[in-house]
Amino acid sequence: MAVSCVDLEADAYLVCLTHALSTEREEVMGLLIGEIDEQRVLHISAVIVLRRSDKQPDRVEISPEQLSDASTKAETLARELGQPMRVLGWYHSHPHITVWPSHVDVRTQAMYQMMDEGFIGLIFSAFNEDKTTKQNRLQVTCFQSVNQNPDIHPPEYARVEVPLNIVPSSGIGQACIESLINLPHILTMEEKEAFHRTTQHRDLDLITKIHNASVYNKSLCQIMEVMSAPLIQSLQDRLERNKIRMEALQTEKQELLQKLKDT
Repeated sequence: MAVSCVDLEADAYLVCLTHALSTEREEVMGLLIGEIDEQRVLHISAVIVLRRSDKQPDRVEISPEQLSDASTKAETLARELGQPMRVLGWYHSHPHITVWPSHVDVRTQAMYQMMDEGFIGLIFSAFNEDKTTKQNRLQVTCFQSVNQNPDIHPPEYARVEVPLNIVPSSGIGQACIESLINLPHILTMEEKEAFHRTTQHRDLDLITKIHNASVYNKSLCQIMEVMSAPLIQSLQDRLERNKIRMEALQTEKQELLQKLKDT
């Protein structure tokens, strides 16, 4: 394989997981940003959440335009951080089903690897009940595709697992904070576009129009309840902790200055 293992920073993992848990009706997707070292270890430190043009319960697609925009974003991050950054992979969710990639996922991954052999895929299985404990469990897998029969056509692709390490981080990086803040906006835009498509049908009766509008409003309320409110509360809690930390550091600073004067 072109990749030995993947180090996924905890704040980037948080963004992926939050996105995967945002809906249990359709799959969601995004792109992974980072760098690769000489030992072929991928270091993923940022995530770009993608807006779905067509929401499907069992399929996601990334357009060439989204890949281009993500590459531009990676270049911007590279300049801001002063280190190499590029698109290293993609992630998507599997609500209510196993974490293993489908044959479509394996073929999609193979297509990406044609452009970059180091490209990897992450799958987050969410809302999947354990039959033994009757509790929902979260699973994640990292994979690449390999052609089992390179001498024949069409190719026969199979998944190959790539070791995945969740690397602790001291806080949430600016890029990951922006992705978390932007997530409710993206989900809202998806619902707005889906509702707008229903209004294009002029032959709908009044009851159907009222029903569609009610579903749209319900979806917006769910986004506020599930995504926006917990995010705001989390940021407020983090702000309070930072204030307490700053006060403690200021006290420590004054004590050190006093010791210097005394000596």
